[in-house]
Amino acid sequence: MKKHVAFIGLLVAVLLSSCSSSKKFVYLADMEIGEGYPFDTKHEAIVHRDDRLSITVSCKNPELAIPFNVAGGSVQVASDGNVNAVSSEVAKYNEKGYRVDSEGCIDFPLLGLLHVEGKTVSEVTDMIKKKIQDGNYIKEPLVFIEFLNFKYTVIGAVGANGIYSVNDDRVTLLEAIAKAGDLTSAARVDRVAVIREIGGERKMFMHNLHSKELFDSPCFYLQQNDIVYVEPKYKRRDAGDVFLRYSSLVMSLVSLATTFYLIAK
Repeated sequence: MKKHVAFIGLLVAVLLSSCSSSKKFVYLADMEIGEGYPFDTKHEAIVHRDDRLSITVSCKNPELAIPFNVAGGSVQVASDGNVNAVSSEVAKYNEKGYRVDSEGCIDFPLLGLLHVEGKTVSEVTDMIKKKIQDGNYIKEPLVFIEFLNFKYTVIGAVGANGIYSVNDDRVTLLEAIAKAGDLTSAARVDRVAVIREIGGERKMFMHNLHSKELFDSPCFYLQQNDIVYVEPKYKRRDAGDVFLRYSSLVMSLVSLATTFYLIAK
């Protein structure tokens, strides 16, 4: 009877091990409890071609900033003498923003073409402020810039491949993976790549999510249009591979069942 139970247990174990797909990895396994790890608190996204930027100019005298906030400086004078922006023009620019063209420039009201590609948000902000002041338009302008189409792509061994967007320009590699449904059991945790556009070229940076060295990566914070690729442990099996896999499993079960039958006799 004990032999019968032993073989039944072995049969169940083989079946479970064949169907098991549990994850066997831990993120940041070498981090120490209570240990401090520095990170970049001043991270800023870099402007790329085809980005859309929301740029708003304001100041103490709102009417002076109106020409910088609408297409062509379209304004109207009310009966009380106040200057206001044409509402349709404001709505259009709030929705679409300024697109960075193929030369890396935006066409900004009154200031003309401004080269913004490769600059951080702070650098673009400072440049616009300075040009407004140098042109004697406004003495103390306030400039606010936001991305309208910050997006990145996640593919490979994750729960949901796709293109993702965020409401701001600050998203980490771990947050991107979590938003994509986390890694699957087929993922290589030590082979997570970020492909980034730099100086007209695409470069790949490889990461090991087991290690705290992830925090030191230039890709810990994603940039606009980054591609995150999680390498799988194996290639996707075709129909023939699946047939061979399950044929092997069936043969193993038949062999165990035959052995069990012979012993039971």
